[in-house]
Order: sequence, then structure tokens, then C-alpha cells
Amino acid sequence: MDEFLNESYEEYSVATREIVKEFKLETLFEPEDILNRVISCADVNRPGLPLSGFFDCFDKRRIQLIGRAEHQYLSQLSSEDRLYRLEKLGAQKPPAIIITSALPVFDEILSASIKYKIPLYRTDVTTSRFQSALIAFLTVSLAPRITRHGVLVEVYGEGVLMLGDSGIGKSETAIELVKRGHRLIADDAVEIKRVSEKTLVGSAPPIIKHFVELRGIGIVDVRRIFGMGAVKDTEKIDMIIKLEQWDKNKTYDRMGLETETTTILGLDITTTTIPVRPGRNLAIIIEIAAMNNRQKKMGYNTAEEFNKRIEESIKNNKS
Repeated sequence: MDEFLNESYEEYSVATREIVKEFKLETLFEPEDILNRVISCADVNRPGLPLSGFFDCFDKRRIQLIGRAEHQYLSQLSSEDRLYRLEKLGAQKPPAIIITSALPVFDEILSASIKYKIPLYRTDVTTSRFQSALIAFLTVSLAPRITRHGVLVEVYGEGVLMLGDSGIGKSETAIELVKRGHRLIADDAVEIKRVSEKTLVGSAPPIIKHFVELRGIGIVDVRRIFGMGAVKDTEKIDMIIKLEQWDKNKTYDRMGLETETTTILGLDITTTTIPVRPGRNLAIIIEIAAMNNRQKKMGYNTAEEFNKRIEESIKNNKS
């Protein structure tokens, strides 16, 4: 199943002011157009080499962090040399400069920021801790994403994305799962982000968050009806369940030995196709599928174990 393989997605950005708000940064200088300033790169940089004059591999899109090492280096320079080096850094026009560990602010760095209109901030958090937190925040905020028609639920700790034609019963199955103690993340539209090289995370667009559409009833607020424990804002996608109308001419996997995957944003996600027809309890089937998927990740595959028993039985009978 490669229906997502050729999907295109936009590059995203995050407002500089949003980072200031998220990390409660102290503002030392902001240009007049700060509301239009955005960050489009999830990587950050500690400009040790640039301050020494090496700019060959300098990425102008990265936020620059001035930590204790950079601060100590600058403090050993004369005022004229310090201004020269900081202006060379400022001339590259990075999106922002952040001083960590509540270090004192050199007049020269403030002067360079004003001259080249570079936002300048300060935090009392240590460099390593702030750098890791900032990268994590930017990675999620700038993650590649697509929005797809489906339902995302958490079942026994597994993020299950249900796909299928409109009217197949995805929303009704989600409500039944919520009644059985599981949690809803998104109904109808699922925003999928690739937040790392191994992980996809799904969430609901803000306008339909915690809402479910049931034909014949209308829009239902799951959070208000079932309580806060019935919903969740985000969840990683561990498996995909594709619901389709039962086709008597189609052969479905009865052993579970076949491994099917769907490629989303470059990652292969385990996929199970479940045929739908009257009398099948989809909620129970999805619970079993989620537990079985979790069991496989823990190293036990029931289908393989059953197949081994059959092979051993055949060998014993022959002998």
C-alpha cells in the first residue's frame, strides 16, 4: 500500500515570538518587524568557529546560541576586536541570537544586533538543556506533515489510525472504543507529522478537536460526554487499520503471516486490512489487532509460533 508515497507537503515555519513565549525568554532587542520574523530551520548553532572567523559552513537559517564557552572567549578579547567579530556574525543575519545561563550581555553584541536588526534574547537555562529543549520544540513545530481522512484512537497504548471509505463505520467504531475505555485523538481529519526518523504523530485540526460526526445524530463532543479521560491531544501512529467492505471474491489473510505496510512521509507503518460486514464487532477486532501489534513489538509473533507448531507436527507424523 503506497497511497501516501508520492504525497507532497509544505515546509513550515514558527514565529520568533512564539519561541519567546514558549521558553519565557528575556527580550534584549527586537526589530520593528519582529511580528513577521519566523524560524524555518530546526537546527541551532553555537558559533564557536564563526566567532574565530570561519564562516565556510555557516547556516544562516539557524538560531545562534551564546553559551559559557563563547562568552568566555569573547570576554578575553579587546572591545574593538569583540565588536569586529560580533559584527561579522551579525552580517550573516541569523534569525535570532540567544544568550544562555543568564550570562552578562556585552555592549558589543547589543550594538551588533541593533545594527543588523537581529532579535536578541536571554535565558537563565544552561546551554545544553536549552539547546536540547529548543531543538525538540522546533522539530515538532517544523515537522513535515499531511492531513488525511481517517480516525485516530489510542487502544491499549497503541496509536491506531483507521482508514476507509466514507460511511464504512470509522466514527462509530471510535465511539465504541471510547466507551470501552480507550481514547480519541482525531475524527474525520488527522494531521500527521513526522517528528523523527522513526516516529509519526497524529493530532486533530483545532476546529474539530475532540468532536465526532455520527450520521443521523450530528456532531458529538466526546470530551464533554465521556470526560477528559476519553480524549488525547496527540498520539504516535503505531499501526494502520484499513476498513473495507467484505468482498467474497477476495482472499483475506487468515494466519497473520503476511506483513503489509503503508508508507507515510517516508516511514513504513504496519497495516492490517479488516473486511467489514454486518455482525462483525469492529471495536473488539481493533482491540485484538492493537494488542497483537504490541505483542509483536515485544518479540512474540503468534502467527509464526502457530506455523512452527504445524511444521513440527508434520515432521513428527512423517517420522
